[in-house]
Amino acid sequence: MTIKRRTLLKGAGAGIAMAMIGRPASAQTITLRMSNYLPPMHGFTADFMKPFAAELESRTNGAVKAEIFDATTAFGKTERQADQVRAGVIDIALGLNGIPRDRFPASSIIEMPFLVENAGSGSKALWTLYKEGALGTEYDDFHVLGLMTHHGGLIHTVSKPVRTLQDLAGLRLRTPSPAVSAMLEAAGASPVGMPPAAIYENLQKGALDGVVTTWDLVGAIKINELIKYHTDARAYVAGFHILMNKKSYEGLPADVKTVFDDMTGDNLVAKMGGWWDKWDQRGREDAIARGNEIIELDETARNQWRAELEPMINSYLDGLTKLGVEDPQKLYARAQELVAQFDAA
Repeated sequence: MTIKRRTLLKGAGAGIAMAMIGRPASAQTITLRMSNYLPPMHGFTADFMKPFAAELESRTNGAVKAEIFDATTAFGKTERQADQVRAGVIDIALGLNGIPRDRFPASSIIEMPFLVENAGSGSKALWTLYKEGALGTEYDDFHVLGLMTHHGGLIHTVSKPVRTLQDLAGLRLRTPSPAVSAMLEAAGASPVGMPPAAIYENLQKGALDGVVTTWDLVGAIKINELIKYHTDARAYVAGFHILMNKKSYEGLPADVKTVFDDMTGDNLVAKMGGWWDKWDQRGREDAIARGNEIIELDETARNQWRAELEPMINSYLDGLTKLGVEDPQKLYARAQELVAQFDAA
């Protein structure tokens, strides 16, 4: 929160009609800082943060503006997004739940293999778990604006095609989270954690054999130039958080809070499926244009992978107990119910 914003909070704003704030010409501006860890061409900035900032400014009649910081800035470190919000250095951040590891262990339940295929269902399921209190206290330090997943992700490799689970053995693959790492280790692969900004260089110099990620990221960071094979297993997802500093939110005038509440929560989470449709399409089309091979796993193959990974799922759930998650098996069962419910809707 900037000094200008603190000044405004001492003299609260005017009335509100249909969530549009009337603002005296002399009023000073609230300036919010928003960050994420991906490059500016990624949809996180282009389709979420920039339109969000513009809508917020419009609906508050210019009373609220936002500065946006992405991976090209000092605020764009993947592992620092939540910490920056908690410290008040950043007001709002979009981060990856799995980095740093074990920060949001209960939320990782949504990342179990073959649980989620669709970002819309996965995001709504994760958000519902949060609203039900099933994720415990791991977000107590924040005002949570939304939680989400991407569509079922892919395995992208440079020189070795992955057609079976056994083909993963021996590959060094970038991983987005501990849950995905556990899946890769169970298949004999070596998971390597690193931020998106480091992926291209490590693929180029041979430190990685591939990357476990979505279509949108391979397009956004241009690694389709290096990748030759894309295995569309839809075997996993990663979880994301959109968090706001508690004091930043609580210090807002009541009318600005009303606008915020309308733009976030259920209404924000409902947009996730459509966004990932758009973002993934760009990466896929780029891979096709380059002549890369897309390996589609049929349901028989996916069922076989799922059965082979069952011991890994049970082991991972047992490990969550040590991280303070209450009854992980019950949480997993509830996540399965919710995903099935939203898939059928």
